[in-house]
Amino acid sequence: MANTPSSRKAVRKIAARTEVNKSRRTRVRTFVRKFDDAVAAGNKAAAEVAFKAVEPELMRAVTKGVLHKNAASRKVSRLAKKLKTISA
Repeated sequence: MANTPSSRKAVRKIAARTEVNKSRRTRVRTFVRKFDDAVAAGNKAAAEVAFKAVEPELMRAVTKGVLHKNAASRKVSRLAKKLKTISA
């Protein structure tokens, strides 16, 4: 258990930050899921709209420290590849 005042404060800050990050991660997953649903349905128009929504959301997660830049770029690349397959 944290004993010093600073370590107690650190525990509180970590708990608050964890909640915020959990919310952000859930938001990103929701956008990705909407994209995947549109692709699974074969709806190209909806998939394009969802892709345009999910890309900035992933990059926002990078700026907030939830995702690593390369991980987000990799995810965007894979989503773009999925989008391209349904348009062919």
